[in-house]
Amino acid sequence: MSPLRRRVVITGYGMVTPLGRNTQATFQRACQGESGIDYIRSFDTSGLPCRIGGKVDDSWIEINVGKLEKFASRGLKLMMVAAREAVEQSRLDEVPNREEIGVSLGCHGDNPPMEELTFLHRFYDGNGKWDVQGLLREGGYSYLQFFRRKPDVAAAMLSAAFDCRGSNLSIVSACAAGAQAIGEAFHLIREGGAVAMIAGGCEATLDFVGLVGFVLIKALAERYAAPQKASRPFDRRRCGFVLSEGAGALVLEELQHARSRGAPILGEILGYGDSADAYRITDTHPKGEGAILAMKKALDDGSLAPADVDYINAHGTSTLQNDAVETLAIKEVFGQRAKTIPVSSNKSMFGHTIAAAGAIECILTLAGIQRSIILPTINYEFPDPKCDLDYVPNVARHQEHRVALSNSFGFGGQNGCLCLGKFID
Repeated sequence: MSPLRRRVVITGYGMVTPLGRNTQATFQRACQGESGIDYIRSFDTSGLPCRIGGKVDDSWIEINVGKLEKFASRGLKLMMVAAREAVEQSRLDEVPNREEIGVSLGCHGDNPPMEELTFLHRFYDGNGKWDVQGLLREGGYSYLQFFRRKPDVAAAMLSAAFDCRGSNLSIVSACAAGAQAIGEAFHLIREGGAVAMIAGGCEATLDFVGLVGFVLIKALAERYAAPQKASRPFDRRRCGFVLSEGAGALVLEELQHARSRGAPILGEILGYGDSADAYRITDTHPKGEGAILAMKKALDDGSLAPADVDYINAHGTSTLQNDAVETLAIKEVFGQRAKTIPVSSNKSMFGHTIAAAGAIECILTLAGIQRSIILPTINYEFPDPKCDLDYVPNVARHQEHRVALSNSFGFGGQNGCLCLGKFID
């Protein structure tokens, strides 16, 4: 390996999801095949064809973010919970030179609350004219809403919270954002641009504005016997994804730097591949060309062959198109081996956390490698002839695996694939 391509390891990780307040709680419940999806109670969903989601318990994010509190969106608060877990585990605060530590975050900002939108429209006449002076005189609309919506603010505030003065990256690429944030941080460290990075993703758009947008494009599950049964990746009766919220954070570190300070080594990033479908904004490429390219690039980046992969954590959204196309792409990359590789979707248990998905699923993959456990795809009951791989149906599998791919294929055709491995000295 070239001296410029340094090894990058994981020395800490953390998350908060609809399944649990931290990594341990989430992983334990996922091992049992439990679901974190339920009816939405945080706002009125009357009349909507989809009334379910994966909500994080508010008590899990009751944290003090100090001087940043007034700027903090719900998404950032979720990220702070995840990042604190990761930073404490890695003991990143012990590193003296903060200029060599950066942040790479997948985030879209929060949606404006309906109350704020309603207030603003009091000053609009419906014909293109705004009563700006009236709005400014009356007040009541906080400038802080501007900061909570901007996707770059969370990365800046995260760096301030943990005194990370190095590179600061804000990734906005839909469902691929978390994975791409990790991948870009990995490359930055490997090429010598940083010794450590906090990397991951967060999402908190499970509100009326966020939900109704996905309803209008008919992307969400609308037919379900119970909320917990709605997300069913690769199953013939799947009919759409379930919108959720959450956050996942990893501390990535150059191997020798981690060793020099005795940091725990939890796994290794081996490779990263990204791509664009260059097709349609609302559809995946029907032949999976972008997904195929991302997986191949991740393997090439890690100097690995398809035969080296023991498990695939699928994007697996539970939509008709995504699951069939991802299956097709896996077959193209792995050939005859495809049917012998375990493939599972974490989204079956807590839905689609959008920008957080790639980070959360990366961590769950690493935790599974450490424990020799492959998490299941729950609600898999009716096989689909177009989806004919080993999806680890309904029950977790105890099986040693050393190398895994974690797929994230974003809405709009932005793709990221992480190749993860058990750390071998």
